[in-house]
Amino acid sequence: MKIAAVLRELHHSENALAHHLLLVSERHKADHEIHHLARDLATWSQRHVRALAEAAHRYDLELDPEPRGDTTPAERLREKGGELLGRRPTAGLLVLRDLRKIYTDASGVSVDWEMLAQAAQATKDEPLLRLTRECHPDTLRQMRWANAQLKETSPQILVS
Repeated sequence: MKIAAVLRELHHSENALAHHLLLVSERHKADHEIHHLARDLATWSQRHVRALAEAAHRYDLELDPEPRGDTTPAERLREKGGELLGRRPTAGLLVLRDLRKIYTDASGVSVDWEMLAQAAQATKDEPLLRLTRECHPDTLRQMRWANAQLKETSPQILVS
């Protein structure tokens, strides 16, 4: 079975999504809504990373249960630059780029959850199917949030 490969990829993608959400949160501290919501959404992906690591044991797969840690010194330096930019025009384009990346990353994670759910159904793996039903809706909400933020902010940023 190739379910282990999907679990590995999904674990990696959830970890990357959580990390990027944390970066965006730090990078856009001046925008309190993005700062706080991105941090909250990152905790959902971190929880998924832990759950996937636990589920992987049944497929003889060892995945790190600890989500990727906080930002590196280089990332913190970039984030500080974002803070100093504040709401300058170039900062607006950076917000759009970051929201777009969150949306596309979450879309990829969503596809992985969908594939895993289909495999769980095909193999009648109830615990794995339950995991997909618990976690996939969070990913869909992450996508909807990023999409809503793009719709809200892009006219202001692109037309100004």
